Amino acid sequence: MKQITAIIQPHMLGKVEHALHALPHFPGYTLLRAKGHGRGRADGHAYHPTEWDMDAHNKVALFILCSDEFASLIVEAIRQNAHTGLPGDGVIAVCEATELLRIGSGERGNDAV
Repeated sequence: MKQITAIIQPHMLGKVEHALHALPHFPGYTLLRAKGHGRGRADGHAYHPTEWDMDAHNKVALFILCSDEFASLIVEAIRQNAHTGLPGDGVIAVCEATELLRIGSGERGNDAV
């Protein structure tokens, strides 16, 4: 199983949601409103003085738990639909989920997805 965490621009959420719900067997997601900064000012980072402000920028964080076989489809749907081509489009992280337990039913592992 995989845990996919995607941090995206809030205005791209509708497009991403639509793409995710169009996928077969989409397991759903958890959504959190977030604030943060991207890369810092160090050499090699995407710091642009004309875009910098001291306030954290609004973002949306999606958390998705899925079976291994669907992870790449979900990641690609998010990547394609969250992309604007501008700095700050966001990031996607994929981690191994070693155990999953559905609280209501007691299902475990892939059965819980």
